[in-house]
Amino acid sequence: MRMSTRPTRPERKTRKCPILSNDWHFHVSDQLISPHNLNPNLFWRASRKIKGCRLKSSFWESIRSGILKNNTTQIVEPPSTLEEEEEPLPDEFVLVEKSQLDGEVEQIIFSSGGDVDVYELQALCDKVGWPRRPLSKLAAALKNSYMVAALHSVKKLPGSEGNEQKRLIGMARATSDHAFNATIWDVLVDPSYQGQGLGKAMVEKMIRTLLQRDIGNITLFADSQVVEFYRNLGFEPDPEGIKGMFWYPRY
Repeated sequence: MRMSTRPTRPERKTRKCPILSNDWHFHVSDQLISPHNLNPNLFWRASRKIKGCRLKSSFWESIRSGILKNNTTQIVEPPSTLEEEEEPLPDEFVLVEKSQLDGEVEQIIFSSGGDVDVYELQALCDKVGWPRRPLSKLAAALKNSYMVAALHSVKKLPGSEGNEQKRLIGMARATSDHAFNATIWDVLVDPSYQGQGLGKAMVEKMIRTLLQRDIGNITLFADSQVVEFYRNLGFEPDPEGIKGMFWYPRY
């Protein structure tokens, strides 16, 4: 029996994305974040404007915003009692559609808030050369994430309804305090689908979703060879002299 990482949700009708081109090639180099040798710490700063989203002006602003100066009384609003407001709304749409000469149609579908099969995720990690992690920990990481974004390839032939071939080709997740800060982890794309801008589109969609939740401080960890990729998405290494600190157990 395969492990389930999230409760089953009602089926959602897939919609086509109205803001992205159907051109299969995005002309953007796609890259990966490695889970080891992390250097440097990257921060998404509010100085980068995205239309329709209210942004913060400094990395530390939201951290300091809950503390009033001169030791005055701090006013804390009671938390919402509606649990459903704490999770980003599920989303699903066709990112790219491509037709083959034999009539086969392949759709790349972006989804968030849905299930990601841990066996498929482990197979995807193997393809990009990541070290294997226990399935139980993968399931726990997905379950405890604030947002999980996935890319699936769905192939179907004309007249073969219900006989679709669906497989996971990309994934990224974010953890958050649900108020000020979020960190993006485990961005990966199947090597056979890299170089088409799919990773860029996935991360941009995550950023928009986090900003819509009024989370303005977005961080991630990247290998040195992919820093430029994330610069193009608005991330900055060490803004305001901030340094990422790491603690490792010493045996």
